[in-house]
Amino acid sequence: MDRIEAMSTFLATVEAGSLSAASRKLGMPLVTVSHKVSALEAHLRTKLINRTSRRITLTDAGRS
Repeated sequence: MDRIEAMSTFLATVEAGSLSAASRKLGMPLVTVSHKVSALEAHLRTKLINRTSRRITLTDAGRS
């Protein structure tokens, strides 16, 4: 995993407000965005965002 790319994907997701909006902004498939965020969460061993079908919300760890 490229941590810098995963971190920038996470940041784009937060700024865009959803995984699908980040996907469009970054020009990459939605599944790739989701996997990069999940890989970052696995690497950090903490959940950064709560996902729903319509939006995301940051966890305390995601905010910090």
